[in-house]
Amino acid sequence: MERVKKSITINAPVEKVFNYVSDPMKQIEWMPSMMKVKDVSGSGVGQSHRWTYKMAGIMFDGESTTTEHVQNERIVKESKGGITSTFNFDFEPHDGGTVLKMAIEYAVPVPVLGKIAEKIVLKRNEREAGLAMTNIKEAMEG
Repeated sequence: MERVKKSITINAPVEKVFNYVSDPMKQIEWMPSMMKVKDVSGSGVGQSHRWTYKMAGIMFDGESTTTEHVQNERIVKESKGGITSTFNFDFEPHDGGTVLKMAIEYAVPVPVLGKIAEKIVLKRNEREAGLAMTNIKEAMEG
């Protein structure tokens, strides 16, 4: 499993940032390679949705389920399907704003992409995680 960790300070209240990140339909706005989100059901722990994500030019379909949901503090989502992953989001109040921490653990579908493409994909995913955090910050502060 590969890992990516990012942190960013956002000049917006924890409640606003938490509500934005916890809404699966908003992922298309802030996650650069998220192509489609659909079939959202439930809320809090057990919420699920289906998605289509583009990695290295290849489309992958999967489903995510919220396994931990502590209002204004923490969200954990586990995904299965084309890409197996776990997304952890931690929200901390800081000087009237929010420190958002994101940790992602995922498996690169090497049989599909090939060993040569794996290193390129890892670098790209690291860059896209940083861009995702910047996109959240801009959406919340704009």
